[in-house]
Amino acid sequence: MEYITELVNKSTELLASGGMIVGFLLVLLEAFIPMLPLGVFVSLNINAFNFFSGVIISWIATITGSYIAYLFFYYISNKFLYRFLKSKTISKIDNKIHKFNNISFTNLVLILTLPFTPSCIINLLAGLSNMSKEKYLLSLIIGKAFMITFWGYIGKSFIESMADIKAIIFIGIILLVAYIISKIVSKKMNIE
Repeated sequence: MEYITELVNKSTELLASGGMIVGFLLVLLEAFIPMLPLGVFVSLNINAFNFFSGVIISWIATITGSYIAYLFFYYISNKFLYRFLKSKTISKIDNKIHKFNNISFTNLVLILTLPFTPSCIINLLAGLSNMSKEKYLLSLIIGKAFMITFWGYIGKSFIESMADIKAIIFIGIILLVAYIISKIVSKKMNIE
């Protein structure tokens, strides 16, 4: 346990000395490399820069990274993939991917709110399905706000927190609030 505490302290010091840009880039990279531990990066940002700053840096970085990845897949699918790869296999895959485009705004927000949803896969599916840019960006803004807040609250020990009734209630409240906000935004912006 002492080794882990020392590792966290050293990592926090390195991150703090590198500045907020390093913390931002770590979280941004997670959108492209799904095996990177987002929860760890958020916790390090919070330890290095305080709760509010760490959450804001992580939130903006994960939105930015996810949206860049989405745009990459969006333009690759429209400009390259379908133009050069017309075949029955692509057609079958295309039909399945385009079903993701029909996901409701609220369900998309809830998927993005869940802390263990692999954002790389969601970015890929949204981009390939030609989901509207506005729908995806708004769902990222809402869903990632709650997901990053979750990681900030849970912090270092998810498993220990799952035994704590307060953490379970907090997760339930986060999902409920994300659901309500997504319904309001969906109606006001006429997104579905």
